[in-house]
Amino acid sequence: MWSVPHQVRIFLAREPVDMRKSFHGLIALAESVLEQDPLSGHLFVFINRRRDRLKVLYWGGVGYCIWYQQLEEGSYQLPDAQAADDEAGLEITAGQLSLILEGIDLSSVRHRKRFQVSDQHRDTPSSSRRS
Repeated sequence: MWSVPHQVRIFLAREPVDMRKSFHGLIALAESVLEQDPLSGHLFVFINRRRDRLKVLYWGGVGYCIWYQQLEEGSYQLPDAQAADDEAGLEITAGQLSLILEGIDLSSVRHRKRFQVSDQHRDTPSSSRRS
């Protein structure tokens, strides 16, 4: 697995996706279902109905990239959605993505309290926060 910078957000599509979709199909899903800009540099994670295949779409600076993994045995476990049931996507952390890829049961993972930057400060340039 690659290293994900802390500025990069990760969006997981909750509904299964047809894994025959390639760049244009996944870009359309990032825009319409996840309601995010695929050119943002963030990661967009899609999983199939059997949960044994996973695709990650991201903008690589000069073009789109897809990272694709197919499990030979077992399936991926997705995190329980804390968002409303009507939301099609879920934002996850790089740690959660890593656990999903490693096959670790997310319901048994205990999270310790950590500082988190609020959404209000996330999009604010650091120079304006110093005032």
